[in-house]
Amino acid sequence: QVQLVESGGGLVQAGGSLRLSCAASGRTFSSYAMGWFRQATGKEREFVAGISRSGLITRYADSVKGRGSISRDNAKNTLLLQMNSLKPEDTANYYCAADTRTLYALNTNANAYDLWGQGTQVTVSS
Repeated sequence: QVQLVESGGGLVQAGGSLRLSCAASGRTFSSYAMGWFRQATGKEREFVAGISRSGLITRYADSVKGRGSISRDNAKNTLLLQMNSLKPEDTANYYCAADTRTLYALNTNANAYDLWGQGTQVTVSS
């Protein structure tokens, strides 16, 4: 079973950048599509970005297209999310998640992901 631990969150000014990391334990990280989601206070969890098992296919929410970049290093069991040009509306708790059940699709629905980290808080000040 894979365990996920996020890091890299913090307080940043609008226009700044952050790189979030997700360290995965276990030997099967490369077998799973991975995603980043976020949840702001009082709002539902929303998809941010996803990446296929190989890393060749990525998907982004419209809200972060052009500003976010998801990547993975299967040799290091690490998932990354680079976020640039941050906006106050990017403030949220960010979660990495693994989809262990879907073989080929790259899902954007949180219900498809069955393993979750504890989250890392990102706060963007205006």
